[in-house]
Amino acid sequence: MNHHELKNITILKETILPGESKTINMEIAKLHTMTKLKIPIIVERSKFHGPTILFTAGLHGDEINGIEIVRQIITQKINKPKIGTIICIPVINVFGFLNQKREFPDGRDLNRGFPGTKTGSLASRFAYNLLKEIIPHVDYVIDFHSGGASRFNAPQIRVVPDNPELKALADVFHAPFSYYSKNISGTFRNSCDKLGVKMLLFEGGKSIDINDEITREGFEGSKRVLDYLGMLNSTKKISIPKNKTIYIEKSTWIRAKYSGMFHGYTKIGSYVEKGQLLATISDPYGKVEHKVKATDSGYIFNVNDAPIVYQGDAIYHISKKLKN
Repeated sequence: MNHHELKNITILKETILPGESKTINMEIAKLHTMTKLKIPIIVERSKFHGPTILFTAGLHGDEINGIEIVRQIITQKINKPKIGTIICIPVINVFGFLNQKREFPDGRDLNRGFPGTKTGSLASRFAYNLLKEIIPHVDYVIDFHSGGASRFNAPQIRVVPDNPELKALADVFHAPFSYYSKNISGTFRNSCDKLGVKMLLFEGGKSIDINDEITREGFEGSKRVLDYLGMLNSTKKISIPKNKTIYIEKSTWIRAKYSGMFHGYTKIGSYVEKGQLLATISDPYGKVEHKVKATDSGYIFNVNDAPIVYQGDAIYHISKKLKN
């Protein structure tokens, strides 16, 4: 196709022509100090026909590792496409990022507020604008998240089961784990799916933290997807991991049976046998020490990083074998 067939893109009344680079500032609401709050949307277009991919992070304001991945995609100029268009929104929930909080100032989780409404709560208006202004231009989304509340996620791609196209993209991204999880109502992923936009959700690390290994997995996987779509700048190289992606179809949480000080012995991503000692939970006075054992044989793909746990707290996420 010749490059004349590329359409103009208009976001928030600003038009971005083929071959153009533009940062558009989305302003939904001021801070209570009357300070303007800008959410930069970084658009890079080639002159040649191709798909549009959106990289987003910071939907939860305390999940900083994803923001770092998108920042590196920009600083390493991975976001300058050979064909098509790449849009980056490193921080969606700037309010939460300012306060190092997961939620919006209205106390709501933005990722339960989609598709949103024009005149609803602040988070709801935000969701509405994101879907109305940006998603109509987009074919693919990679959305970056981290584990919440001191729980560290192994690098993983989440996709819905029984979707061959998403499975193919997850294979290309090639994270250490891919986890089949159904769409949750009210999420960005669910809304994208309903609008026919293909989303890979990346999970890795924990909130209020930047981990170099997680960053590298997210960054390299994104490059592999761009390469697969024919969009990766010719000067950039990809690397293919030695190990295959491990697909997790069923999993269970191992919860603390007691409250106390938590001592974990299990490395994230490792395979454990049923009954294996994973951690101990002790009182502070040297009297008791409870063992935590693996409930199944499987991969540990989320671990608790908090030093103190309460009875019932989720401390490990472990994959379960499917019964044949």
